[in-house]
Amino acid sequence: MKTTRTLAIAALCSGLSVGAYAEPQTGDQLLTLAGSGASNKDFEANVFNLSFDYGKYLSPEGVAGIRQSVGIADTGDDNNWNGATRLFYDYHFGNTEWRPFVGANIGMVYGDGVEETGFAGPEAGVKYFVKDDTFVQLQAEYQFFFDSSNEAQDNFDDGSFVYSLGMGITF
Repeated sequence: MKTTRTLAIAALCSGLSVGAYAEPQTGDQLLTLAGSGASNKDFEANVFNLSFDYGKYLSPEGVAGIRQSVGIADTGDDNNWNGATRLFYDYHFGNTEWRPFVGANIGMVYGDGVEETGFAGPEAGVKYFVKDDTFVQLQAEYQFFFDSSNEAQDNFDDGSFVYSLGMGITF
């Protein structure tokens, strides 16, 4: 009886452990897909967003890549879309299933509902590896908009936050 209880407790604890997971290696690639949406109570006004990342590990901790986002808004009377394309670099900490990261991005925003302009900013988040090569990612970006380098400094305080929750793989 004691052995069965000990085995059950050990099995439960092994699922909760914070053990080492295989780190991505230099040259490994990354794909992430994230999405979000919102609707009013009558589903007459709807917003959908989709984001896709592709990156390559420059070291076990650092990944550089490109991120594409597309948003569609249907307000009942009008439909519009916007997109954002940006380059990013993220630095990851640790080698457990929880891997926080910090980084930066720079790119362009365009579409029906926005003025075409450049943006840049910091980003941070965490990846939770459910397997050595599969993860869930929570991320936040701060974007400040500019048309020239002078505007970038002036507009830093007038930026916006972008949040995403998605899944990804390394290969």
